[in-house]
Amino acid sequence: MDAMAAMRDLVARLNEASQHYYVLDKPIMTDREWDGLYDALKALERETGTRLPDSPTRRVGGDPLPAFRQHRHLSRLWSMDKVQSHEALSLWFERVKTAHARVPDLAPLQFSVEYKYDGLTLVLTYEGGLLINAATRGNGTVGEEVLPQAMTIPAVPLSIPYQGLMEIHGECYMPLSQLAKYNETAAEKLKNARNAAAGGLRSLDPEVTRQRRLQVRFYDVPTLENPPYTDQTGMYRFIAENGFPTSPLLFSGADEEEIEKAISLVEERRESLDFLIDGAVIKVSDLETRRALGYTDKFPRWAVAFKFQAEEATTTLMDVVWEPGRSGKLTPLAHLDPVDFSGVTVQRATLNNYGDIQRKQLTLGATVWIRRSNDVIPEILGHVEGSVTGKPIEKPTHCPACGTALVETGAHLFCPNRDGCKPQVVARLTHYASKEAMDIDQLSEKTVEAMYEHLGVQEPQDLYRLTMLDLLTLPGFKEKRAEKLLSGIAASRGPALEAFLVAIGIPNIGRVTARDLAKAFGSLEALRKAPLESLVTIPSVGEIVGTSVVDFFADPQNSAMVDALLAAGVAPRETQPGSEGGLLSGQAVVLTGTLPHLSRQQAEEIILRHGGSVSSAVSRKTSFVLLGESPGSKLQKAQALGIPTLSEEAFLSRVGETLPL
Repeated sequence: MDAMAAMRDLVARLNEASQHYYVLDKPIMTDREWDGLYDALKALERETGTRLPDSPTRRVGGDPLPAFRQHRHLSRLWSMDKVQSHEALSLWFERVKTAHARVPDLAPLQFSVEYKYDGLTLVLTYEGGLLINAATRGNGTVGEEVLPQAMTIPAVPLSIPYQGLMEIHGECYMPLSQLAKYNETAAEKLKNARNAAAGGLRSLDPEVTRQRRLQVRFYDVPTLENPPYTDQTGMYRFIAENGFPTSPLLFSGADEEEIEKAISLVEERRESLDFLIDGAVIKVSDLETRRALGYTDKFPRWAVAFKFQAEEATTTLMDVVWEPGRSGKLTPLAHLDPVDFSGVTVQRATLNNYGDIQRKQLTLGATVWIRRSNDVIPEILGHVEGSVTGKPIEKPTHCPACGTALVETGAHLFCPNRDGCKPQVVARLTHYASKEAMDIDQLSEKTVEAMYEHLGVQEPQDLYRLTMLDLLTLPGFKEKRAEKLLSGIAASRGPALEAFLVAIGIPNIGRVTARDLAKAFGSLEALRKAPLESLVTIPSVGEIVGTSVVDFFADPQNSAMVDALLAAGVAPRETQPGSEGGLLSGQAVVLTGTLPHLSRQQAEEIILRHGGSVSSAVSRKTSFVLLGESPGSKLQKAQALGIPTLSEEAFLSRVGETLPL
């Protein structure tokens, strides 16, 4: 009996220390003291042959399980209705207020705001104060039993003060800092935090779960007899009093404007958090009001998720198509089962090369993780652990467009048929004419294809020999359209040097680096002669970029193309340094939307000419946002941060410029 009493005392002290360390973040003993008590407990357990139900020694990962067993939840897990704009949120508020007004004697409406964790739902069941089951969400009614896995998570209490039957919901996740630490020594690195949490909790080997050091936050108690609370705040207090870590209540009150401010603040701080979130959850606080509002077939009427711009999602990899680019490099393009990203349906995603496909263990028919940032085509991060293994993806040997045998250089496959491979030619000319480059009006990809097929246009210099009669032979071309295109081609003969450097397609050179090169060397002639030693002195130019520039101009075909362009009358304008004391000196400007009259290139040139800089993302360092039509999420972020916005007209007035002819 003395040994049993000592064991109970040790279990109580160790569990209390674990709660203070993992839940309250207030350690009450050193690691050395904890280890000493833990070793003493293990010795007593060996001596007595007994282990108490809530002993911390049960947290050690046991033998792998042969398979998951199904578990039927005590209470159904509902999906969450979603909104993605403040306008849609206002409509939800109106629906709630209308429904609330129909039911007499309800408490005044109060709302709460909390994080919407991007993890995996964990459902725990307690009876007699002891943890008796743990399960995943599954279909909301039936999930998978994961009790051995859940017991390895230090923040999951093995025993609690409440003695009745209770089911509690939480969100299991892997902290981003822990993911980074894990990947430092892992033989196989984890793709992302959500995949790591899902794969860890749903691993048949509890030791895998333990090694990932998962965390969990609890937010709902759907099954509880005679709950000692009446609203969300009281429920959170009850959850915490029973030793569970909770998601913080970010706001509690009735003011809708304050709720929207809280949501904006969450989105602003999103990237500084040590865990993934994909939105904020707004709930009616009063439980009696929740019961009165009820549920639809899918979700509660009393709660809604405000979804932020989607970052990651899962879908099925249907096919991989290899596409030659302007340099001849083949890029694998993934075709996906359509998936929604914040109202945008995504069906394609990028892959880097065949080695990338192998590293990510991708097969056709497998479930994959994809990430999308703003309007950029998504990238496949990897396969979802435990998903089906489908048909292998074959490595091509010949160009799918022209049939030429491929050449493997480093990690990439190349089609060497520069002039006879249609996708290469079309991509090269389309890039040359793009807004970021020569900005030739009316020269679309479709028109380039017609020029290649009907007029034999293969190189940029071929554009400058075209006549009205040539263009009128193209499908769909009339005199007015031909005049506009010829005018656009003629206007491109005097480009800014940075635009020309982008247009000719130097590998690894984008608009920003081209701008830095133009500023540093001033003229095309000086840049063509520049040795690597001079190039790498520019802050944005390292050895790889510098070598790309040197190799490009040393290549006979590239050099001949540049000479031919110069002979055709293309004369890149020499670049003058930006004004140090200009009207925008020291100011960072972000552009969003489509400007009524200026192209993005023209607007950037004006900003630089007056000493400003152009940034791609809104931050507290942004001086102002140049606002066009149909702005994206940059406008919302600017409003949340209080960053001023200027229309095109106000911008030109500030710098004393007029619209270009």
